[in-house]
Amino acid sequence: MTEMNHNLNKESERIKELLKAAVPRIAEDAEPSRDLWPDVLRRLDREPVKVPWFDWALVGGLVVLAAAFPTAIPVFLYYL
Repeated sequence: MTEMNHNLNKESERIKELLKAAVPRIAEDAEPSRDLWPDVLRRLDREPVKVPWFDWALVGGLVVLAAAFPTAIPVFLYYL
């Protein structure tokens, strides 16, 4: 049993070292080379929000179900 634990610890250490070697260390004061917020605003202005048809179908289905079964409205609200 202790040999198995020793092998597991050895494997864990090996994996830890492999991960440290594979992932480069990031400096604690690392920041983006430039401000990204203006790009985000430009992209939001450029691309209008598109809602797919199936989202509207789901909303319509919920409205129909709420009209047919008004007692189910609290259940719908609970799952939102």
